[in-house]
Amino acid sequence: MQHGKYRFIVGFLAAPLALYALFVIWPFVQSIYYSFTDWTGLSPDFAMVGFDNYTRMLDDGTFWKSLQHSLLFALLLPVVVLGLALFFAFMLNVGGRGRKGVAVTGVRGSSFYKIVYFFPQVLSIAIVALLFQFAYNPNSGAVNSALGALGVDARPEWLGDPKLALWCVMAVLVWSTTGFFVVLFSAGMASIPKDFYEAALLDGANRVTTFFRITLPLLRDTVQSGWVYMGILALGAESFAVVQIMTVGPGGPAESTNVLTLFVYQKAFRDGQAAYATTIGVALLVVTLAFAALVMRLGRRERLEY
Repeated sequence: MQHGKYRFIVGFLAAPLALYALFVIWPFVQSIYYSFTDWTGLSPDFAMVGFDNYTRMLDDGTFWKSLQHSLLFALLLPVVVLGLALFFAFMLNVGGRGRKGVAVTGVRGSSFYKIVYFFPQVLSIAIVALLFQFAYNPNSGAVNSALGALGVDARPEWLGDPKLALWCVMAVLVWSTTGFFVVLFSAGMASIPKDFYEAALLDGANRVTTFFRITLPLLRDTVQSGWVYMGILALGAESFAVVQIMTVGPGGPAESTNVLTLFVYQKAFRDGQAAYATTIGVALLVVTLAFAALVMRLGRRERLEY
C-alpha cells in the first residue's frame, strides 16, 4: 500500500500548488518588490528607491488615521457580529421552550428566521451600501423619517457627521455579515448531541449556563475560524466597498472613515502612486497576518471531542 504513495500525493498536489503560487504568492512577492521602487503604475519605467516609501508611510498622518480605523474595524466588528450570531443561533437551535416529546428545541419558526438572517448575504455588498446610503440621507432617508414619525426632533447628519460616520459604516457591516455566521453557528450547534443539553437541564442548568458550559466550548474551533474570517473581512474588501460607496470623499468627512484598503486604492488609481500604494498594501498584509496569528494563538487549546 505504501508503494508509489508519495508520487501519488505529489501528482495531485502539484497543479493546485502551482496555481496557488502563481495567482496568490507571486502577486504578494511582486507587491513587496514594487514597494521599494518609485513606480507610478502608469509607466513601465521605475527606479529603486530603497526604504523611501516606508519612511514616507511612517510619516504620513493619513496612513496612521486609516490604520486606526482599520484596527477598530478588526477588533470591534468580530466581537459584535459573532456575539449577535451566537445569540441568534443559540435561540434558533436550543433557546425554544420544550415541547411534547422534545426537551430541547429552537424557537418556533426557526427555519424561517434562518432564511431572514441569511438574506443580506444574497445581496451584493455594493447594493447594501447603496441602500443604506439612501437610508442615512438626512433629509429624506428612512432613518430620519422614522425618527420624525416617533416625534424625535433631532435629525442627525449621519454620514455627514465626522463623529457618527464611522459608526454608521460599521452598523452596515454588522447588518450585512451577521446572518452568515448565524447559519454557520447553527450548523455547528445542530451537530452537538441533544443529550448534553437534556442532561444539563435535568441537573437544573438554565439556558445561560448551557450556553457557556456546553455550546460555546464545543463551538470554540468554529468561533475561532469565524473570528479570523470576520477580521479579514473587516480589514479587506467589505470595509473598502462600504466606505467607498457610502461616505463623502470617499473616506470623509475629514478622513473620519478612511481605511487602509481605501487609502491603497486612492494612492494607486487616483494619485498615480502605485509604488506607495503597494507599500501600504504590505503594511495591511502584516496587520492581517498579525491579527490572524494573534487570534489563533489566543484560541489555542486541547481539542474537545464528543
